[in-house]
Amino acid sequence: MPTRGFVVLSPLARTLSSAALLVLFAAGCGGGDKPPSPSDPAQPLKVVATTTQVADFARNVGGDRVSVHQLLKPNVDPHDYEPSPADMQAIAEADVLVKNGVDLEKWLDETISAAGFDGPVVDASQGVPIRNGDPHIWHNPLNVKTMAATIEKGFAAADPGDAAAYQANRTAYDAKLDALDGEIAKKIESVPADRRKLVTNHDAFGYYLDRYKLTFVGSIIPSFDTSAELSAKQVSDLVAKIKTTGVAAIFSEASLPPKTAEAIGREAGVTVVAGEDALYGDSLGPEGSAGATYLQMEEHNTDTIVNALRGTAA
Repeated sequence: MPTRGFVVLSPLARTLSSAALLVLFAAGCGGGDKPPSPSDPAQPLKVVATTTQVADFARNVGGDRVSVHQLLKPNVDPHDYEPSPADMQAIAEADVLVKNGVDLEKWLDETISAAGFDGPVVDASQGVPIRNGDPHIWHNPLNVKTMAATIEKGFAAADPGDAAAYQANRTAYDAKLDALDGEIAKKIESVPADRRKLVTNHDAFGYYLDRYKLTFVGSIIPSFDTSAELSAKQVSDLVAKIKTTGVAAIFSEASLPPKTAEAIGREAGVTVVAGEDALYGDSLGPEGSAGATYLQMEEHNTDTIVNALRGTAA
């Protein structure tokens, strides 16, 4: 029976309410001076970026003209995010907010509203061809070129005085993305065609598979969303499929536990790639890791895949 006079809040709503109160308190205690304009050479553009990937793209496009606050930490699943008071404060004070889009950040609208942010939101997915609602658009470097161009436009609109710098940074990053794309294609081509088959933790690599002509056999979690679960029948079906298709390895992901993948690998009699060699799927890795930046992440993933499929990663 409902309790009169009380409203039951979800854990996310309670977190947002507490964080929002702290933001309001901090704003009330601050001085009355107007903050410097984003175009002021002494004041970098204040950017909030949702995911580890778009934060990396924002830093590459913005260079020293931006200060980026990243909401999601390395190796944290985007579906598990809850805003901290520092995140709420950064959103409230931001000049620009950059998101991945394609409904990856389901929590974002509620968080923005609680923080009181009413500035521009740059949807980095604009212009990217989306496959079946899959939000993992960054696993194709050509998509990242489109994302970087969209971020550049957003920064230039908020800070016209530094538009030329943003364009130069984005052009330089484009060259690195083109080089990455060529290297990945060359390495994948070294794998025998009949061995270019992948089983992963969850369905996060569709854009990569499409771009480099690999076959997706299946995933431990049969969804774009890591909160989904595999039924007993789906497990047995996946094991049978691995055996019949001749899959050489199962690839675990750095941000997900490898136990189920290892159990399926044992039953199917194939190698499971985990630990330090695990793929970076939903998130970049921490500083100093093999996946600390987007370029490093895709190079690590490719070398890991090629080695496991008995190609040539060098």
